[in-house]
Amino acid sequence: MSVKTILAAAARTATPTIADEHDPNAEGVHVVIVVSALTSTPSVVPKIQGKDPYGNYYDVLVGSAITDVTVGTPPATVVLKVGPGISPVANGAAADYLPDTWRVVMTHADTDSITYSVAAVMAE
Repeated sequence: MSVKTILAAAARTATPTIADEHDPNAEGVHVVIVVSALTSTPSVVPKIQGKDPYGNYYDVLVGSAITDVTVGTPPATVVLKVGPGISPVANGAAADYLPDTWRVVMTHADTDSITYSVAAVMAE
């Protein structure tokens, strides 16, 4: 197993650019989103996308919009899971192999501030 920070904790009001991840040995991933503060009513949709050999992205798993979470101690946590043998859950888990090249996308629907971090725990 390996752990990687995808996005450090920061307040965001727009969709960030996130680099591709490349790990041909990883079979699955848990993407952990920790929300520690929000203003008003933000809406952020997390996705795990694969990249085909021609450079095109496709959705592997689309999470539910993060809109109104209970922020406190501990902070609110959203986990997206992809891997063989995982029980599928709508907007939460996919029984699929993680593509060799993949990325996380955090699509903001408005400019209300939301503070979050994104990490990946990859299973090999």
